[in-house]
Amino acid sequence: MIDVSAKEQCETESPEALEEPRYVILNRLLDFLDLPPTALQSTGRNSTMRASMRPGKGSDGRPAVASACEALTTVEVCEEPVQFGPLEALMDDPTVTDILVDNFDKIYVERQGKLEPTDLRFESEAHLYKLINSILAAVGRRVDESCPMADARLADGSRVNVIVPPLAIDGPTVSIRRFRKDALQLTDLVALKTITAEIGELLKGIVRARLNVLVSGGTGSGKTTLLNMLSGFIPSDERIVSIEDSAELQLKQRYVVRLETRPPNLEGKGEITQRDLVRNSLRMRPDRIVVGEVRGAEVLDMLQAMNTGHDGSLSTIHANSPRDALSRLETLVAMAGLSIPHEAVRRQISSAIDVIIQLARLGDGSRKLISLQEINGMEGNVVTMQELFSFEQTGVTEHGAVKGRFKSGGIRPRFTDKFKALGIEIPGVIFDPFANMEA
Repeated sequence: MIDVSAKEQCETESPEALEEPRYVILNRLLDFLDLPPTALQSTGRNSTMRASMRPGKGSDGRPAVASACEALTTVEVCEEPVQFGPLEALMDDPTVTDILVDNFDKIYVERQGKLEPTDLRFESEAHLYKLINSILAAVGRRVDESCPMADARLADGSRVNVIVPPLAIDGPTVSIRRFRKDALQLTDLVALKTITAEIGELLKGIVRARLNVLVSGGTGSGKTTLLNMLSGFIPSDERIVSIEDSAELQLKQRYVVRLETRPPNLEGKGEITQRDLVRNSLRMRPDRIVVGEVRGAEVLDMLQAMNTGHDGSLSTIHANSPRDALSRLETLVAMAGLSIPHEAVRRQISSAIDVIIQLARLGDGSRKLISLQEINGMEGNVVTMQELFSFEQTGVTEHGAVKGRFKSGGIRPRFTDKFKALGIEIPGVIFDPFANMEA
């Protein structure tokens, strides 16, 4: 990939250029050319070389990228894969869901919902910074005292968050949320006892019937995992537009458009928010809109889309109960900056959302669907819901595993009429409150 003769010439004429940290060269090149973060990843070697030969001065008074040697090294930066050092084995371990580096000598992992320490460590804080700079340089970002926080996505889709001093008092911190190569399917979640096979079939019918679904839960409760499973039930002949802060969904259908937000550059410009993408998606002829997580003013546009013919939309939200999820939706609508009366907001929510699925991570680290509720409309100024299923914990085993059962609320949901019209068959026995559904 690198011209050997050119590299040898650089080493002869200016060996110190190649010894300079590569991320410094890349950052100076980005500043000098004022390129978007991913520009160097999409340009070829020749165009990068030509651009880097333009005259100019960097912030330190020296030519920004004035030599072919630095341009050559910059190309190497873009082409070189990230090396994770002591984290390499953890990145290859399929049982690890999160890798948490609290300083160079404190590395933890999450397995099966439980945190555990490791014996791994970096050689020094400088060694940890080398990994941080390598990760961020690959996506055209950096951290320093003026910008001490950054998010990135690795080549395999894993999410990375970095925060360094002065905000991180005890030293640089890295959090990596691992990306599963194969999304969990219905059979996997049944085997893990997150749901029962009967509830899974009901969820499949809910998606096929184009009901609007909101998946609610706390951090690490399995919202994205369930959303991945639900999206898998969307027919392959429908056009799906997915919108995420950091792309995680693994949509296998034929007609899929994946959109991802863009953070502002170092000058605070160029940001593309989820609201921008939701608005744009309405012009893209979507059959379904899937929003990875609503967390801002985009919820207003999403609710309007659900109320104007874009049925079958799916999204997640951070909340600890279905009622809290509705309250959070109201709060997020207020972030849009429009003076909409509370009652009008609630009526829009009640007519837009059909089903709320509440997830939780239990004391033993397992993830469970703890409530499935149907929204029925309004009574006065209150959104009304009825609980179709819930999880009841009955105890713990001697090894600390949670024991319990899924219970039906004994209510046949209103949407079963829609099921019948579409030929979707769900055994009525699953709504029997005395049915045994151990978990």
